[in-house]
Amino acid sequence: MNEPMAGYWPSPWPAEDNGPARQAASAGALADWSRESAEVVSRDAHGATMVVLRAPGEVFLHGHHVDERTTCWVERIDPTTLETQARIDSLPGGRRWPGGIAAHFDGTLIVVFGQHVHRLSADLELIATRQLPRDRPYNSFVVLPDGNLVTKDFGGLLPGETVGAKLPGTQLLVLDPVTLETIASADLPEPSIARLSADGNTVYVVGDESLFRLMWNGTDLVQDEAFVGRYRTIPGQTHGWDAVLAAGAAWFLDNGAGAENYAGTFRGVGRNEAPLHLVRVALDSGVVTLSEICGLPNGVIANPPLIDADHGIAVGYDSGNGIMTAFDIDNSGEMTVRWSVEQNHASHMILDPTNGLMLSAHHDNVGWMEQLVVRDIATGEEKGRIDSGSPLQSVVFPSVGFGRMIYTCSFSTISALSW
Repeated sequence: MNEPMAGYWPSPWPAEDNGPARQAASAGALADWSRESAEVVSRDAHGATMVVLRAPGEVFLHGHHVDERTTCWVERIDPTTLETQARIDSLPGGRRWPGGIAAHFDGTLIVVFGQHVHRLSADLELIATRQLPRDRPYNSFVVLPDGNLVTKDFGGLLPGETVGAKLPGTQLLVLDPVTLETIASADLPEPSIARLSADGNTVYVVGDESLFRLMWNGTDLVQDEAFVGRYRTIPGQTHGWDAVLAAGAAWFLDNGAGAENYAGTFRGVGRNEAPLHLVRVALDSGVVTLSEICGLPNGVIANPPLIDADHGIAVGYDSGNGIMTAFDIDNSGEMTVRWSVEQNHASHMILDPTNGLMLSAHHDNVGWMEQLVVRDIATGEEKGRIDSGSPLQSVVFPSVGFGRMIYTCSFSTISALSW
């Protein structure tokens, strides 16, 4: 099992992307991978967003209902059959955008969705609920080493909204994990669409033009005024999404505008004029490097790249154009194309750093079926693919399970891949 993370329950996958650095890596996640023995079990799970693990055998699925102003739910599911073992429904929410769940080190489950944060027991009993101040969705959270929570409002367009006046800047909240009361806050000048990332007590926020850094000192969340990584510098370029913290840099993909136009697939819905980029922001200097994924216009994404720091490889993608590209990376900021394939990928990914295998997805938007794809991150060689059971393209989170098991979610389906 991976080393426990401060603030989180010591399980193989206690939070989205397996922690606030968003490296989505787990040693042994694809150990002894075999396409010949691979199987998928799936079932309907409307609004499913992510799976997290707590104690051995405890698998929790979080999702939401589909109205524009709606509630959310959490299930404990059978690790193999995916059958519901327990469920709490109709948790207060608000305006709809995927939220998040994490297994806190104190044994409880924390859920953020809509304008609310909830604290649940492992038996899915509601312990506490708080309404957050802005009438916007709060798109998940990170847990600090001392157990406090950091969340923020979502600063992008919601489904059905059109481009208008720029939304106000981001407000970050630090919440007590027991009472869920706000104990500190910080304001940034730019709206943020991406989810938060953190390295220890250092929190990173991808604004719609710049990357910001704030430090938690135990009392206040203080912006590092000397660090602003301005990444949006090209005409026609749009905002970035979630940042991965690895190899001395923050890595994310730009041209996220248009994600609200998701129609069961991102293929063909992009309207961004500039080509889509893998963005590298050096954490020591704030220097920004951009590298094109495929050089085509009309790209769009809503999720992060995958970074293999041990092997010096970054994998990005353009969901609008259906291209996935890997780069050789180094400490100088240079990025050189290593391999590129046609693949309709849109979700988060998973890396097994011990064998260099990665899990991604491909959406067949003719036959309307998502496929799970395992590749060698060094060569791009496909090691197998299998139907997930989801007719929709996933734009959310896969998770590592106990043993040889990986869970994937789409807004229609929960799936379990085993081998």
